[in-house]
Amino acid sequence: MPRPRKQRPRREAKRLPRSTAALPEYDRRACPEGLVTRRQLRERGLCPGGHAPVAILRCKYCAYRPGISCNHPTRGWLYDVALARPKRTPTLAQEWALDRAMAARTTCPECRRRYIFCLPLRTQGRCDPCTRGYEPSPDSYFTSTAPAVHRLAA
Repeated sequence: MPRPRKQRPRREAKRLPRSTAALPEYDRRACPEGLVTRRQLRERGLCPGGHAPVAILRCKYCAYRPGISCNHPTRGWLYDVALARPKRTPTLAQEWALDRAMAARTTCPECRRRYIFCLPLRTQGRCDPCTRGYEPSPDSYFTSTAPAVHRLAA
């Protein structure tokens, strides 16, 4: 017999008047021209650059309540494009260190194959084909002539 589900108390929205909101709020499709979300900044190759959000993008539910401030977790933060900076690009040494760290997570210590996914090295210590004794499909690992060497980046 299934156990009854626990009833959680429903989270109620606090009714703050819109005039006491800390930041200006805009409904969807009604934002000024220079304000964008983090995702839109990322698409443009920018980051907030350490600046705090300058406005709030109201959720779809709060658009029907114009006099109440939006405090739902689905609201979005709006950033100024003029204050945004270009994203930092990693150096060659950082990219090399990341590649070594990923090689350590994706290379089997027994058969020395580098797979296209991370291996369960903490629990099994090797890849599934080595553990269960079958031949892996050729499209699941990289074929390399050089031997894979484990080096941790940290």
